[in-house]
Amino acid sequence: MPYYMTLFTDSIFLTNDTEGFRVCREQRTSNTATMSVILCRAGYIDVYYHGRMIRIGKDDLFIRIPDFAHELGPYQMSPDFEFSQVTINASIYEKIMFDHMRIEPNWYAKQEYLKEHPIFHIGPKSIEFVDTYLHLLQLQMEDKPTDYRHQIMMLIAHGATMEILNFIDKLAVITPSELDRLSVNQSDYTFHEFTRLLQQYPHEREVQWYAKRMDITPKYLSEICKSVSGKSASEWIADVTVSEIKHMLCDTTLPIHEIARQMEFPNASFFCQYTKKHTGLTPNHFRKQKRN
Repeated sequence: MPYYMTLFTDSIFLTNDTEGFRVCREQRTSNTATMSVILCRAGYIDVYYHGRMIRIGKDDLFIRIPDFAHELGPYQMSPDFEFSQVTINASIYEKIMFDHMRIEPNWYAKQEYLKEHPIFHIGPKSIEFVDTYLHLLQLQMEDKPTDYRHQIMMLIAHGATMEILNFIDKLAVITPSELDRLSVNQSDYTFHEFTRLLQQYPHEREVQWYAKRMDITPKYLSEICKSVSGKSASEWIADVTVSEIKHMLCDTTLPIHEIARQMEFPNASFFCQYTKKHTGLTPNHFRKQKRN
């Protein structure tokens, strides 16, 4: 990035300016419902995170996944601190997380590892990868809006996040005993199983259905989800359903009644009511607004 700038949309925040960092930390990064990645290019920054002060130095990549127990606290930058930062809404991260858990059964444990070890020292090749994704995001965010810009940015964010997961697999040293330690928490395991079922059966919209599959009560399932993630089971179900609805409305040309059928709603009228309740717009209005 050849100049200092701060760019943002409703779902992505990009900056390499210290003032932009301050604004992002106060408005978004301190919000637990975001994922932030900071690449330190020079100097350092000390940040209070996860109960301790950590230092992010030159060529360090700091990765903060949505963490409902720990916000970013006070910080102190060195005079020569230079960096790049991208912050995305948790909904984007969650969708990628669902996809990744299909092929990585230990991913939940790795997330727990990442909370305890959020800094990775990376080499020139990895920095080049990071810079490529940042540059692509910058170009899209500075360009005039088009019908496709939002989806293009989501694909870039998805690719960048998968690259970060690749870094973790390469650089994280998780011993078998530590993997067991990170996986033993029963609440975490229950939540992990719930999100796995959510991905496997995305059209089931009743908490009772998932609770029965897991042989627990709906109340207990919702309490577990709330304690682990900050959201109830019904909120998770709604988020996944609405995400799929938005995808089908924006990324396909399927008629409304066909989307309702594929999403297994009783009828198109009920589907329209559900969409309006969760997005504030009818399906037709939502599709039209996103494409204008």
